[in-house]
Amino acid sequence: MARQLVEERLAFIEMLALWQGAVRNCEVVKQFTISRQQVYKDISQYQVRFPDVLTKQIDGRYCFQDAALPIFYDGDLDTYLHWLQTNEFSPTSNCQTAHAYSLTTPARKVSPRIVAVLTTAIKRQLRVEVGYVSLSDPETDGRLFSPHTFVKAGGRWHVRGFCEKSNGYRDLVLSRFRGDAVIDGAASYSVQQDEAWNTFITLILAPDHRLTPAQQAVLINDYQMLDGQLQLTVRAALADYLLKEMQVNTKYLDGTPEAQQLVLVNRNDVKQWLFSG
Repeated sequence: MARQLVEERLAFIEMLALWQGAVRNCEVVKQFTISRQQVYKDISQYQVRFPDVLTKQIDGRYCFQDAALPIFYDGDLDTYLHWLQTNEFSPTSNCQTAHAYSLTTPARKVSPRIVAVLTTAIKRQLRVEVGYVSLSDPETDGRLFSPHTFVKAGGRWHVRGFCEKSNGYRDLVLSRFRGDAVIDGAASYSVQQDEAWNTFITLILAPDHRLTPAQQAVLINDYQMLDGQLQLTVRAALADYLLKEMQVNTKYLDGTPEAQQLVLVNRNDVKQWLFSG
C-alpha cells in the first residue's frame, strides 16, 4: 500500500511536469497533504532510479529532460484537465475485466508544451501567439489568442478564448495547434466578456414524433422525461456540442426516425446560439 501511494505521488509529479512544463514541491504537498521532506524524499529516490527523466531547475522546479517520457503516469491529457477542473487526481487505468469493458477512442496528438503555455495563460489572464490549422484552412497561420477555459466536447479537447483573427470568441482544437506557443502580454479579452459562455439556455428535447407511441415510450423512460420532454440547461457556447453528442440534428430530420430518435422542440428560441443558426 505504501509503495502504491508513493507511485501515485510520482505519477502526479510526472503529470504536472509533462502538461504544465514544470512542477514544484509545494504543489505535491498541497495535493497529498504531506510534508516537504516527504516530497523531497520521493523525488530523490525517483532520480536515483531514473536519473535521465526529471531535472531540477535553478528556481527549484522539476522538468522533464529532452526526449524523456513518464514512468508512472500514462500521459493521458484527460487526467490532467480533469485535475485542473476538480483538483481530483486518479491515475487512469486501461484494465478491463470479464464483466465490464470500456470502449476508448484513439487519442489525438496534443503538444504538452502548448498545453503548458495555455495553462499559464489561462491562470494569469495572458495572451498567446501560436500557429493553428483547421480543415477549412490547413496551412499553418499565426493567431493571437486569449484563452480562458479548456473544454471537452465531441470527444476532443478544445480551448475557448478570444481569437483576434476571427475577432470573436472561438473554440480551438488542442490537436491543431502547431509550432510553439509564446506568451504575448496581457489578455485582450476575458471570460467575463464572453457572452455565449456566460449565457445559460434551456434545450427542450422530445422523441421524434414519427416514432410509434411505444417507441416514444422507450425514449421517455430512457431519459426519465417529464410530460414527454427532456429539459437541459447548458452554456449557450456549448449547446451545439451537446446536441451533436446526443445525435440531435437541428437542420433536418433523418430519413429514419429510429436514427433521429430525439428532436429539438424549441429550436426557434435558441437558434441564435447554434452554429448552424
